[in-house]
Amino acid sequence: MIYREAGDFKTTYAADAQTFPIKLDRWGYFVILAVAVLVVPFFITDYMANAILVPFLIYAIAAIGLNILTGYCGQVSLGTGGFMAVGAYACYKLMTSFPDVSIVIHILLAGLVTAAVGVLFGLPSLRIKGFYLAVATLAAQFFLVWLFNKVPWFYNYSASGQISAPERTVLGVAVTGPSTDAWATYMICLVFTIVLALMARNLTRGSVGRRWMAIRDMDIAAEIIGVNPLKAKLTAFAVSSFYIGVAGALFFSVYLGAVEVGEVFGIQKSFLVLFMIIIGGLGSIFGAFAGAAFLVVLPVVLKVIGSDWLGWPTDLVAHFNLVIVGALIMAFLIFEPHGLAQLWRLLKEKLRLWPFPH
Repeated sequence: MIYREAGDFKTTYAADAQTFPIKLDRWGYFVILAVAVLVVPFFITDYMANAILVPFLIYAIAAIGLNILTGYCGQVSLGTGGFMAVGAYACYKLMTSFPDVSIVIHILLAGLVTAAVGVLFGLPSLRIKGFYLAVATLAAQFFLVWLFNKVPWFYNYSASGQISAPERTVLGVAVTGPSTDAWATYMICLVFTIVLALMARNLTRGSVGRRWMAIRDMDIAAEIIGVNPLKAKLTAFAVSSFYIGVAGALFFSVYLGAVEVGEVFGIQKSFLVLFMIIIGGLGSIFGAFAGAAFLVVLPVVLKVIGSDWLGWPTDLVAHFNLVIVGALIMAFLIFEPHGLAQLWRLLKEKLRLWPFPH
Protein backbone atom coordinates (compact mmCIF):
# COMPACT_ATOMS: atom_id res chain seq x y z
CA MET A 1 0.00 0.00 0.00
CA ILE A 2 3.05 2.29 0.28
CA TYR A 3 4.70 1.89 -3.12
CA ARG A 4 2.29 1.06 -5.93
CA GLU A 5 2.05 1.24 -9.70
CA ALA A 6 -1.72 0.64 -9.72
CA GLY A 7 -3.53 3.35 -11.67
CA ASP A 8 -0.31 4.59 -13.29
CA PHE A 9 -1.40 4.10 -16.90
CA LYS A 10 0.68 4.81 -20.01
CA THR A 11 -1.14 5.84 -23.17
CA THR A 12 1.84 6.52 -25.44
CA TYR A 13 5.15 4.84 -26.20
CA ALA A 14 6.96 8.00 -25.13
CA ALA A 15 5.32 7.86 -21.70
CA ASP A 16 6.23 4.19 -21.33
CA ALA A 17 9.86 4.82 -22.31
CA GLN A 18 10.45 7.96 -20.24
CA THR A 19 13.41 8.15 -17.88
CA PHE A 20 11.31 7.50 -14.74
CA PRO A 21 8.16 5.67 -15.92
CA ILE A 22 6.69 5.08 -12.43
CA LYS A 23 4.91 8.20 -11.15
CA LEU A 24 5.92 7.70 -7.52
CA ASP A 25 9.60 7.41 -8.50
CA ARG A 26 9.29 10.47 -10.69
CA TRP A 27 7.74 12.62 -7.97
CA GLY A 28 10.29 11.37 -5.46
CA TYR A 29 13.17 12.48 -7.67
CA PHE A 30 11.45 15.82 -8.31
CA VAL A 31 11.14 16.43 -4.56
CA ILE A 32 14.81 15.56 -3.97
CA LEU A 33 15.83 17.82 -6.84
CA ALA A 34 13.68 20.68 -5.56
CA VAL A 35 15.19 20.41 -2.08
CA ALA A 36 18.72 20.27 -3.51
CA VAL A 37 18.20 23.33 -5.72
CA LEU A 38 15.78 25.51 -3.75
CA VAL A 39 16.40 24.67 -0.08
CA VAL A 40 19.99 23.51 0.51
CA PRO A 41 21.74 26.64 -0.91
CA PHE A 42 20.03 28.81 1.73
CA PHE A 43 21.16 26.66 4.67
CA ILE A 44 24.53 25.35 3.50
CA THR A 45 27.61 26.08 5.64
CA ASP A 46 31.27 25.97 4.72
CA TYR A 47 31.76 22.76 6.67
CA MET A 48 28.75 21.08 5.08
CA ALA A 49 29.91 22.07 1.61
CA ASN A 50 33.59 21.17 1.99
CA ALA A 51 33.17 18.01 4.06
CA ILE A 52 30.10 16.41 2.49
CA LEU A 53 28.10 18.00 -0.32
CA VAL A 54 30.70 19.23 -2.82
CA PRO A 55 32.94 16.11 -2.64
CA PHE A 56 29.83 13.90 -2.84
CA LEU A 57 28.66 15.60 -6.05
CA ILE A 58 32.12 15.45 -7.66
CA TYR A 59 32.72 11.84 -6.68
CA ALA A 60 29.24 10.96 -7.95
CA ILE A 61 30.23 12.25 -11.42
CA ALA A 62 33.47 10.24 -11.32
CA ALA A 63 31.61 7.13 -10.10
CA ILE A 64 29.04 7.46 -12.91
CA GLY A 65 31.90 7.66 -15.40
CA LEU A 66 33.65 4.58 -14.05
CA ASN A 67 30.33 2.74 -13.80
CA ILE A 68 29.68 3.38 -17.49
CA LEU A 69 32.98 1.73 -18.36
CA THR A 70 33.07 -1.07 -15.78
CA GLY A 71 29.45 -1.63 -14.80
CA TYR A 72 27.78 -1.20 -18.20
CA CYS A 73 30.55 -2.14 -20.66
CA GLY A 74 32.48 -4.60 -18.51
CA GLN A 75 35.92 -3.01 -19.07
CA VAL A 76 37.93 -2.96 -15.83
CA SER A 77 39.83 0.27 -15.15
CA LEU A 78 42.24 1.22 -12.38
CA GLY A 79 43.28 4.54 -13.92
CA THR A 80 40.53 6.80 -12.62
CA GLY A 81 42.90 8.97 -10.59
CA GLY A 82 45.14 9.53 -13.60
CA PHE A 83 42.20 10.53 -15.81
CA MET A 84 40.96 12.91 -13.10
CA ALA A 85 44.45 14.44 -13.18
CA VAL A 86 44.15 14.89 -16.95
CA GLY A 87 40.90 16.81 -16.43
CA ALA A 88 42.44 18.92 -13.66
CA TYR A 89 45.58 19.87 -15.60
CA ALA A 90 43.66 20.45 -18.83
CA CYS A 91 41.32 22.80 -16.95
CA TYR A 92 44.32 24.60 -15.40
CA LYS A 93 46.04 25.13 -18.76
CA LEU A 94 42.81 26.38 -20.31
CA MET A 95 42.10 28.72 -17.41
CA THR A 96 45.56 30.28 -17.57
CA SER A 97 45.74 30.40 -21.38
CA PHE A 98 42.23 31.76 -22.03
CA PRO A 99 41.26 33.84 -18.98
CA ASP A 100 38.31 35.50 -20.72
CA VAL A 101 36.52 32.23 -21.49
CA SER A 102 33.89 30.95 -19.04
CA ILE A 103 35.00 28.38 -16.48
CA VAL A 104 32.06 26.21 -17.55
CA ILE A 105 33.54 25.97 -21.06
CA HIS A 106 36.95 25.16 -19.59
CA ILE A 107 35.52 22.30 -17.51
CA LEU A 108 33.67 20.84 -20.51
CA LEU A 109 36.76 21.16 -22.73
CA ALA A 110 38.84 19.49 -20.01
CA GLY A 111 36.36 16.61 -20.14
CA LEU A 112 36.79 16.37 -23.92
CA VAL A 113 40.59 16.33 -23.58
CA THR A 114 40.28 13.53 -21.03
CA ALA A 115 37.94 11.66 -23.40
CA ALA A 116 40.61 11.77 -26.11
CA VAL A 117 43.24 10.48 -23.66
CA GLY A 118 40.82 7.79 -22.49
CA VAL A 119 40.28 6.58 -26.05
CA LEU A 120 44.07 6.38 -26.52
CA PHE A 121 44.51 4.25 -23.41
CA GLY A 122 41.36 2.29 -24.27
CA LEU A 123 42.88 0.89 -27.45
CA PRO A 124 44.40 -2.13 -25.60
CA SER A 125 40.85 -3.19 -24.66
CA LEU A 126 40.40 -4.35 -28.27
CA ARG A 127 42.95 -7.09 -27.70
CA ILE A 128 43.01 -7.75 -23.95
CA LYS A 129 40.42 -7.87 -21.19
CA GLY A 130 39.94 -8.73 -17.55
CA PHE A 131 43.06 -8.73 -15.39
CA TYR A 132 45.34 -7.73 -18.26
CA LEU A 133 43.20 -4.69 -19.09
CA ALA A 134 43.22 -3.71 -15.41
CA VAL A 135 47.02 -3.82 -15.45
CA ALA A 136 47.10 -1.70 -18.63
CA THR A 137 44.90 0.99 -17.08
CA LEU A 138 46.98 0.81 -13.90
CA ALA A 139 50.02 1.54 -16.05
CA ALA A 140 48.15 4.54 -17.48
CA GLN A 141 47.55 5.77 -13.92
CA PHE A 142 51.25 5.72 -13.05
CA PHE A 143 52.32 7.12 -16.42
CA LEU A 144 49.95 10.10 -16.24
CA VAL A 145 50.98 10.98 -12.68
CA TRP A 146 54.65 10.73 -13.68
CA LEU A 147 54.03 12.88 -16.76
CA PHE A 148 52.38 15.71 -14.82
CA ASN A 149 55.16 15.57 -12.24
CA LYS A 150 58.09 15.58 -14.66
CA VAL A 151 57.00 17.97 -17.44
CA PRO A 152 57.09 21.56 -16.09
CA TRP A 153 54.90 22.86 -18.93
CA PHE A 154 51.84 21.29 -17.35
CA TYR A 155 52.22 23.34 -14.15
CA ASN A 156 53.49 26.47 -15.96
CA TYR A 157 57.04 26.00 -14.66
CA SER A 158 56.00 26.66 -11.06
CA ALA A 159 58.82 26.15 -8.55
CA SER A 160 56.57 24.14 -6.23
CA GLY A 161 55.11 21.93 -8.96
CA GLN A 162 51.64 22.79 -7.68
CA ILE A 163 48.78 24.19 -9.76
CA SER A 164 46.39 26.80 -8.35
CA ALA A 165 43.05 27.85 -9.80
CA PRO A 166 42.72 31.60 -10.51
CA GLU A 167 39.46 33.30 -9.63
CA ARG A 168 36.68 32.83 -12.17
CA THR A 169 33.01 33.78 -12.04
CA VAL A 170 29.74 32.42 -13.40
CA LEU A 171 26.97 35.02 -13.83
CA GLY A 172 29.04 37.41 -11.75
CA VAL A 173 29.46 34.99 -8.81
CA ALA A 174 32.94 33.69 -7.97
CA VAL A 175 33.10 29.88 -8.18
CA THR A 176 36.89 29.42 -8.09
CA GLY A 177 39.60 31.20 -6.15
CA PRO A 178 39.88 32.19 -2.48
CA SER A 179 36.75 34.38 -2.32
CA THR A 180 34.10 31.80 -3.17
CA ASP A 181 30.97 31.18 -1.13
CA ALA A 182 29.84 27.71 -0.09
CA TRP A 183 26.52 27.96 -1.92
CA ALA A 184 28.23 28.99 -5.18
CA THR A 185 30.62 26.03 -5.27
CA TYR A 186 27.76 23.72 -4.31
CA MET A 187 25.47 25.04 -7.04
CA ILE A 188 27.95 24.75 -9.91
CA CYS A 189 28.79 21.17 -8.88
CA LEU A 190 25.07 20.39 -8.52
CA VAL A 191 24.26 21.67 -12.01
CA PHE A 192 27.03 19.58 -13.57
CA THR A 193 25.92 16.52 -11.59
CA ILE A 194 22.25 16.83 -12.56
CA VAL A 195 22.96 17.34 -16.27
CA LEU A 196 25.56 14.58 -16.50
CA ALA A 197 23.44 12.12 -14.49
CA LEU A 198 20.45 12.64 -16.81
CA MET A 199 22.72 12.21 -19.84
CA ALA A 200 24.12 8.98 -18.40
CA ARG A 201 20.65 7.69 -17.54
CA ASN A 202 19.44 8.23 -21.10
CA LEU A 203 22.63 6.90 -22.68
CA THR A 204 22.50 3.66 -20.72
CA ARG A 205 18.81 3.12 -21.52
CA GLY A 206 19.27 3.74 -25.27
CA SER A 207 20.88 1.84 -28.11
CA VAL A 208 24.38 2.89 -27.01
CA GLY A 209 23.82 1.45 -23.55
CA ARG A 210 22.41 -1.78 -24.96
CA ARG A 211 25.55 -2.20 -27.07
CA TRP A 212 27.71 -1.64 -24.01
CA MET A 213 25.78 -4.23 -22.02
CA ALA A 214 25.96 -6.72 -24.88
CA ILE A 215 29.75 -6.38 -24.90
CA ARG A 216 29.78 -6.75 -21.12
CA ASP A 217 27.67 -9.90 -21.07
CA MET A 218 29.41 -11.72 -23.95
CA ASP A 219 31.51 -9.83 -26.45
CA ILE A 220 31.69 -12.67 -28.99
CA ALA A 221 27.90 -13.10 -29.07
CA ALA A 222 27.50 -9.32 -29.31
CA GLU A 223 29.80 -9.21 -32.33
CA ILE A 224 27.85 -12.03 -33.98
CA ILE A 225 24.56 -10.12 -33.71
CA GLY A 226 26.09 -7.00 -35.23
CA VAL A 227 27.59 -4.99 -32.39
CA ASN A 228 30.89 -3.41 -33.40
CA PRO A 229 33.26 -4.10 -30.45
CA LEU A 230 35.72 -1.41 -31.57
CA LYS A 231 33.07 1.30 -31.60
CA ALA A 232 31.32 0.10 -28.45
CA LYS A 233 34.45 -0.19 -26.29
CA LEU A 234 36.06 3.04 -27.44
CA THR A 235 32.75 4.89 -27.02
CA ALA A 236 32.55 3.59 -23.45
CA PHE A 237 36.13 4.70 -22.76
CA ALA A 238 35.44 8.14 -24.29
CA VAL A 239 32.19 8.78 -22.38
CA SER A 240 33.61 7.40 -19.14
CA SER A 241 36.77 9.50 -19.43
CA PHE A 242 34.72 12.61 -20.22
CA TYR A 243 32.81 12.21 -16.96
CA ILE A 244 35.97 11.50 -14.98
CA GLY A 245 37.74 14.46 -16.60
CA VAL A 246 34.88 16.79 -15.65
CA ALA A 247 35.06 15.44 -12.10
CA GLY A 248 38.81 16.05 -12.01
CA ALA A 249 38.39 19.60 -13.31
CA LEU A 250 35.75 20.35 -10.67
CA PHE A 251 37.83 18.69 -7.96
CA PHE A 252 40.79 20.94 -8.77
CA SER A 253 39.17 24.24 -9.67
CA VAL A 254 36.03 24.40 -7.54
CA TYR A 255 36.71 22.11 -4.56
CA LEU A 256 40.41 22.23 -3.67
CA GLY A 257 41.66 25.25 -5.60
CA ALA A 258 45.24 23.96 -5.60
CA VAL A 259 46.56 20.44 -6.13
CA GLU A 260 49.77 18.46 -6.42
CA VAL A 261 49.19 15.51 -8.69
CA GLY A 262 50.96 12.79 -6.70
CA GLU A 263 49.16 13.61 -3.46
CA VAL A 264 45.66 14.26 -4.83
CA PHE A 265 45.33 12.01 -7.89
CA GLY A 266 47.37 9.01 -6.86
CA ILE A 267 46.39 5.35 -6.98
CA GLN A 268 44.33 5.81 -3.80
CA LYS A 269 41.90 7.98 -5.77
CA SER A 270 41.45 5.26 -8.38
CA PHE A 271 40.67 2.66 -5.73
CA LEU A 272 38.34 5.03 -3.88
CA VAL A 273 36.13 5.56 -6.95
CA LEU A 274 36.27 1.82 -7.72
CA PHE A 275 35.10 1.04 -4.16
CA MET A 276 32.24 3.48 -4.66
CA ILE A 277 30.79 1.59 -7.59
CA ILE A 278 31.40 -1.80 -5.94
CA ILE A 279 29.54 -0.79 -2.78
CA GLY A 280 26.94 1.27 -4.65
CA GLY A 281 26.30 -1.28 -7.37
CA LEU A 282 27.78 -2.00 -10.77
CA GLY A 283 25.63 -1.09 -13.76
CA SER A 284 23.45 1.41 -11.90
CA ILE A 285 23.38 5.21 -11.98
CA PHE A 286 21.69 5.21 -8.58
CA GLY A 287 24.47 2.92 -7.34
CA ALA A 288 27.09 5.52 -8.28
CA PHE A 289 25.29 8.11 -6.13
CA ALA A 290 24.77 5.65 -3.28
CA GLY A 291 28.39 4.53 -3.24
CA ALA A 292 29.70 8.09 -3.43
CA ALA A 293 27.41 9.21 -0.61
CA PHE A 294 28.39 6.27 1.57
CA LEU A 295 32.16 6.67 1.21
CA VAL A 296 32.01 10.46 1.60
CA VAL A 297 29.78 10.41 4.67
CA LEU A 298 31.44 7.42 6.41
CA PRO A 299 34.74 9.20 7.34
CA VAL A 300 32.77 12.23 8.61
CA VAL A 301 30.56 10.03 10.80
CA LEU A 302 33.55 8.08 12.13
CA LYS A 303 35.36 11.33 12.92
CA VAL A 304 32.37 12.69 14.84
CA ILE A 305 31.87 9.45 16.79
CA GLY A 306 35.51 8.44 17.25
CA SER A 307 37.39 11.72 17.62
CA ASP A 308 34.76 14.14 18.92
CA TRP A 309 32.67 11.85 21.15
CA LEU A 310 35.06 9.07 22.22
CA GLY A 311 38.32 11.02 22.05
CA TRP A 312 40.17 8.53 19.86
CA PRO A 313 43.26 9.72 17.94
CA THR A 314 42.65 10.63 14.30
CA ASP A 315 45.00 7.95 12.93
CA LEU A 316 43.02 5.25 14.77
CA VAL A 317 39.78 6.62 13.28
CA ALA A 318 41.37 6.55 9.82
CA HIS A 319 42.37 2.92 10.31
CA PHE A 320 38.82 2.05 11.38
CA ASN A 321 37.58 3.68 8.19
CA LEU A 322 39.84 1.43 6.09
CA VAL A 323 38.78 -1.68 8.03
CA ILE A 324 35.06 -0.91 7.64
CA VAL A 325 35.37 -0.16 3.91
CA GLY A 326 37.36 -3.36 3.31
CA ALA A 327 34.88 -5.46 5.28
CA LEU A 328 31.95 -3.95 3.41
CA ILE A 329 33.55 -4.61 0.03
CA MET A 330 34.07 -8.28 0.94
CA ALA A 331 30.54 -8.54 2.29
CA PHE A 332 28.96 -7.01 -0.81
CA LEU A 333 31.04 -9.12 -3.19
CA ILE A 334 30.00 -12.29 -1.34
CA PHE A 335 26.40 -11.62 -0.34
CA GLU A 336 25.15 -8.88 -2.69
CA PRO A 337 27.41 -8.27 -5.73
CA HIS A 338 25.02 -5.62 -7.09
CA GLY A 339 25.53 -3.42 -4.05
CA LEU A 340 23.30 -0.84 -2.45
CA ALA A 341 21.34 -0.34 -5.65
CA GLN A 342 20.11 -3.93 -5.52
CA LEU A 343 19.15 -3.55 -1.85
CA TRP A 344 17.12 -0.47 -2.82
CA ARG A 345 15.40 -2.44 -5.62
CA LEU A 346 14.56 -5.26 -3.22
CA LEU A 347 13.15 -2.77 -0.72
CA LYS A 348 10.88 -1.30 -3.39
CA GLU A 349 9.71 -4.80 -4.36
CA LYS A 350 8.83 -5.51 -0.74
CA LEU A 351 6.95 -2.21 -0.48
CA ARG A 352 4.93 -3.16 -3.54
CA LEU A 353 3.68 -6.33 -1.81
CA TRP A 354 3.35 -5.02 1.75
CA PRO A 355 1.39 -5.93 3.86
CA PHE A 356 0.86 -9.19 2.01
CA PRO A 357 3.28 -12.13 2.51
CA HIS A 358 5.87 -13.04 -0.11
